[in-house]
This record gives sequence, C-alpha cells and structure tokens, in this order.
Amino acid sequence: MTLLRHDWKREELLALFDLPFPELLHRAASTHREHFDPAEVQVSTLLSVKTGGCPEDCAYCPQAQRYHTGVEAQKLMELDAVLDKARAAKAAGASRFCMGAAWRSPKDRDIPKVAEMIREVKALGLETCATLGMLSNGQAHALRDAGLDYYNHNLDTAPEFYGEIIHTREYQDRLDTLEHVRDAGMKTCCGGIVGMGESREQRAGLLQALANLPAHPDSVPINRLVQVEGTPLHGTALLDPFEFVRTIAVARIVMPKSMVRLSAGRESMSDELQALCFAAGANSIFYGEKLLTTGNPDVERDQALFARLGLRPMAVQVDTHGHDHGGTVHADIVEAAA
Repeated sequence: MTLLRHDWKREELLALFDLPFPELLHRAASTHREHFDPAEVQVSTLLSVKTGGCPEDCAYCPQAQRYHTGVEAQKLMELDAVLDKARAAKAAGASRFCMGAAWRSPKDRDIPKVAEMIREVKALGLETCATLGMLSNGQAHALRDAGLDYYNHNLDTAPEFYGEIIHTREYQDRLDTLEHVRDAGMKTCCGGIVGMGESREQRAGLLQALANLPAHPDSVPINRLVQVEGTPLHGTALLDPFEFVRTIAVARIVMPKSMVRLSAGRESMSDELQALCFAAGANSIFYGEKLLTTGNPDVERDQALFARLGLRPMAVQVDTHGHDHGGTVHADIVEAAA
C-alpha cells in the first residue's frame, strides 16, 4: 500500500516527470487502483453565484475588474435561482454542487446569505462546496456550521513563480486560508493552473507544495489555462498535451488518496487527451456547460465519452448533516476562481 508522504523533494518529483511516458502512466495507474475504482469518476457542477468585479490582479482571470474581458460585475444570485441550477445539476448526474464568488474575501455580512445557499443545496441531497476567496477563521467555522463539505482555495502555481502571476495577495495568505478551512473541519480542495508559462520544474514545485501541505487536499483540481482575451496571459505558448498528462500522473503518485480533477480547460481537450488523463489517475471532472465564466464540455458529450470509455459517475449519497455514505474516498473542488 502506498504510504502518504509530506516530505517530497523537488528532485524526486522531477525524476517522476522524466520517466518514460509508459512507465509514468503505469506507476500512476497502479497507485490509482490501490485507492479507487479506476472505472469511477466523481462528477461536480460549478456555478458562479457572484460574477466579476474582483479587485485582485490574477493574470489568468477574466473576473478581475482591472482587465477588459467582457465579464460584467454582478450581484450575488438570489437563493431560488441557485436552487434551480442545483436541481438541474443533480438531474444531470452531478453529486456535488460548487458555488463560486468573485471576492477577494467575503465580508461578514455575506456569510449568512451563502450559508443559506449551502443549507438549501444540501437539503437537495448534494454535497456542497464553495470558493469565495480568503477566509478568516470565524468565517470558515460559520460555513462549516451551515454544512459546507468542501472549500476550494488553489495555490495556483509554485511559490517561486507565484509573483509572476499575482501581486495582490501573498502565497502565505493562501496557506492561511487552507489552515482555517482544515481547523474548521471542512475538506480542502486545492490545486493549481498549468500552462501559464511556467517551467517543468515550476510545475513540479506546485505539486511539491500541494503534497507537502499538513494534509493532502481531499481534491486536487488541475486546471489547464484558458486564455481569455484581455488578460495578461492571453497569447501564452500552449502547454504540450503530454506534459499535461505527466502533471496529472505525478499528482496521482504523490497524493495517492486525493481526487485528481480535470477542471478548467477541458473544453479544448480532445476525447483522446481526456482518456489519457483518466488512465493517468484523474478521477473527477466538472460537469456542465460553464466553469465560472469559461466554457466546459456539455453534459451530453461527457456522457458519451463515459460510455465510450466504460466509465461511470461515482455515486455519493449525502444526508443533510454532511456525512458521505459509502466506502470510497471522496473529495472536491474548483477551478481557478480563488
């Protein structure tokens, strides 16, 4: 049985990246089978409950108010509208419903409104997750008290490349929010974005930072940069697809019990590339036509791909007290929102 480690060295991860492609996929697939049914994929749907107007300067994000991307700032959605989307997601086969808001951090007055959304979505029988930006310790506990299962807060990239992408918050700010989420007893969803012009060593650095957290994230979303005109990263050289698969495989090996999610960028991935990612240990996707403000393959295409590959959605039954039922390790969440 694979041991969980939190002391990975950079050279160890680079050695994994350097393996011949068939050997790397074999190691990743073998690790995957130790902890999961390789024919099961966890399915989540993400809804932007508050879009645009973010004061941050994340170079990849079309929701930053300083960039001209055509994304208009909107107020927090009404509860009934959110519940309509959640019901539709459940009917389409999603087991988890993720709510994203384009805030640097929520104000305390926002928390009761989000808490009501969490309670009502949970009452529909869905797992809940949220990505709202940085959280204080008190806010994290309030969301947990409302029944939130997962909180997403990505590290985005390696510590040494972070300053090339974001200037309006520090890497430590992200680590602090993750600590608050763990202390409150929620599950963490934490990953990053590749294809932002980083080197292979910096991709390894992202995975090293994730794997060496005090607890591995329950879910590790690996986002492939979606280039949006008007953002500073528009026009960045595209990441080689095989390098993306290698990133998935190394994530699976160093975080063997985490869900590894194909997140942003899946709209531009071929079925063949997605199949390679599943073979490399990815076992979670976002489902539906949108990831916050960028496109996503539609439900029918995903269902057809699952049928062609013999995959099935992971079944998760959730009661209103937030307990998963079943023997599989479950985890989650989100795109490059926070």
